[in-house]
Amino acid sequence: MSVRNHRIVAKRASGDGRLRSSDREIGLAAYDFAAPRLFLEAPLAAGARVALDRAQANYLLNVLRLGPAADVLAFNGRDGEWRMQVQPEGRKSATLLALSQTRPQTPLPDLVYLFAPLKHARLDYMAQKAVEMGAGSLRPVLTRRTQAGRVNLDRMRANAVEAAEQCGILALPEVRAEEKLEAALAALEPNRVLVFCDEDAPIADPIAALAAAPPGPLAVLIGPEGGFDPSERDVLMARERIVRLSLGPRILRADTAAVAALAVVQAVRGDWRGGSLRRGD
Repeated sequence: MSVRNHRIVAKRASGDGRLRSSDREIGLAAYDFAAPRLFLEAPLAAGARVALDRAQANYLLNVLRLGPAADVLAFNGRDGEWRMQVQPEGRKSATLLALSQTRPQTPLPDLVYLFAPLKHARLDYMAQKAVEMGAGSLRPVLTRRTQAGRVNLDRMRANAVEAAEQCGILALPEVRAEEKLEAALAALEPNRVLVFCDEDAPIADPIAALAAAPPGPLAVLIGPEGGFDPSERDVLMARERIVRLSLGPRILRADTAAVAALAVVQAVRGDWRGGSLRRGD
């Protein structure tokens, strides 16, 4: 993990990095916003010891100034979330000792997010917000009007990890390599409903449009700035299970449209109303 992915919350930790007793008493052990939170690749289980890479150790020891026996939370996307104890080994290295599981592993959300790539910082923002909004699969699609070139998958994964660290997410989304629009659409399961953001949607109310959609798992598609060209629109309209979603009277930038569309989907068909959008449900 790079240093840019260490923006983790520690504002209610005491000077030595341990949680205050008052925080424990009000039940924050189950969902703790005070302890630093790290993504680790290693398996996690009671008694496991995980050596931190240099950037992680530097951040905990020299930036946050956590001392011996300080608490941090860790997850790997497979084994749930664990409370870990910091065990420094000098000023530049440290090991984490797994004490107890704070939350069991959650399944990956069954919400596919397809998007025309943007450039640099705006793509970083879009990837982070999609993860925060519950996307379980990030799939860049190349259209005739896509302005960005090849997608840096390592950077996109790093942004997904950062969002998961900051927001208490346990299941890391799948990150796929870019595909042409036609191939990406063909890869969707036949029963998956494609939510296609379209300024010319026949139903102006996006909530009404989603409420009238057929049942089934969802995919959300955000096109390039400038929209799809006519031949691409023909391909989209040829699909049987689509919802043309209007996002209001204003023209939105692609990264703004992504947040708006995912919010409407979660509010109408997702976990904001008690639904799950999780695989296998």
